[in-house]
Amino acid sequence: MEDWLEPLLDAETMRSVDAWAIEEHGTPSLELMEVAGRAVAEAALAIAAPGPARVVCGKGNNGGDGLVAARQLAETGHEVEVLLLWPADQLSADGATNLERFAGSVGEAGPGRLPTALAGSGVIVDAIFGTGFAGAPRDPAATAIEAINGAGAPVVAADIASGVDASSGRVEGAAVDAEATVSFHAGKLGHWIAPGKRHRGDLRVAEIGIPPGGPGEAPGGLLAPGVLGIAPHRGDDSTKFSSGQVLIAGGSRGLSGAVCMSSSASIRAGAGYATVAVPAELEAILEVKLTEVMSIGCPSRDGRLSRDAVEPILGAAGRAAAVVVGPGLGRSDEAFELVGELARRIEAPLVIDADGLNAIAGRLDSLADRPAPTVLTPHAGELGRLLERDSTAISAARLDSAREAARLSGAIVVLKGNDTIVVGPDGRPVVNGLDSPALATAGTGDVLTGVVAALLARGLGPREAAAAAVYAHARAGRLAAERIGAAESVIATDVIAALPRALVAEAPG
Repeated sequence: MEDWLEPLLDAETMRSVDAWAIEEHGTPSLELMEVAGRAVAEAALAIAAPGPARVVCGKGNNGGDGLVAARQLAETGHEVEVLLLWPADQLSADGATNLERFAGSVGEAGPGRLPTALAGSGVIVDAIFGTGFAGAPRDPAATAIEAINGAGAPVVAADIASGVDASSGRVEGAAVDAEATVSFHAGKLGHWIAPGKRHRGDLRVAEIGIPPGGPGEAPGGLLAPGVLGIAPHRGDDSTKFSSGQVLIAGGSRGLSGAVCMSSSASIRAGAGYATVAVPAELEAILEVKLTEVMSIGCPSRDGRLSRDAVEPILGAAGRAAAVVVGPGLGRSDEAFELVGELARRIEAPLVIDADGLNAIAGRLDSLADRPAPTVLTPHAGELGRLLERDSTAISAARLDSAREAARLSGAIVVLKGNDTIVVGPDGRPVVNGLDSPALATAGTGDVLTGVVAALLARGLGPREAAAAAVYAHARAGRLAAERIGAAESVIATDVIAALPRALVAEAPG
């Protein structure tokens, strides 16, 4: 895995790593469980309010982790009660061993008893399901999860909040709302991808004694600051042309700001030369608004680019190192025909955003034979239109949806959100974990598009360019909020102004 990523595991990889440590390296499974449970107990003590600790245990090894945590908590003098959701004789072998080692109060908690049993808790340990869980919880687990969420006590999840799919972040039924999660050995994809991300609380990764160098490659990664160091820098003999030329085609009456922000972001992100191809009747406006960006007035109709703009745009694209299609384009049959023709014929790396995405809705496979790399930058609504399904279905299965779009299109897909996902046809996701609420404002998507294009033009591959742009964009949002004083007051041009600092690996924030 690239050194600018922190490995994220899925359930299958974690099972393989566990088995490798136990069977090939002779690490006792009880020893791994002991260290894991101790880490959970430490996290529980850190957030506990006055009152007894209640440990809600499933029947698998996650329940065994909870039993170790219960014993460790009791040894600190804490009042502890273990609540088993299934009969004790259904515990895993290691779980049963740790039940024998626990000398405190143990009860079998039927669904009807659990709300009363959890009343007055100072802290609750969720040890129902581990990373192997998928689907929707059934009773008694489903009712137990609801009782935990309704107890009003801080909750620590052992490995992952019960009800969350560790491999994808999907939540198909009830899921625990944890204040803290202790992940064993490494973070999981489900910790960082919504909706699972919203259930994890503060995430702590605990080393539990698994030797380094486990089998296989991590199926995904979390963006780390080192990604900002991968773009090539200008040398003494660089020119505005060798530094990367970006062409941005779009704009329409009432939407001229989108191409302005994308093009301004591209030169702030290091492109040496940027040109916008816009409707001819809007060119004078762009000439006034953009000082450092060139413009080309193209054939248009009713304030939007027409199909006759294909040849002028292709002529400019022949000189560009990266092309953007879509910002502010507007929705019209002619504009949509234009996008299809450009996507087929542009031979440079292409970023498609905004109405450019709407133009290919339901036709993702039309991009599969493009002669150069393609990057798509949808939010959930746009990805829903691309895949012809409701945006709520996309939000419920973000990773699966992004993977499907990448497979159909052969493109790098950047699914925007608090957990922006970058994924290509190989299905290996890169996830952004840098929260940046300031980006929840109009125009910041256009800024991201310009940064992606600039990094492509500077020579990065499409996956690397998208990943570095996503991280720099999030950092710029945070820096802008820091300067302005409130995330709610940040506007897209503030994010552009913050890009120079955000793109430097040593920048704060």
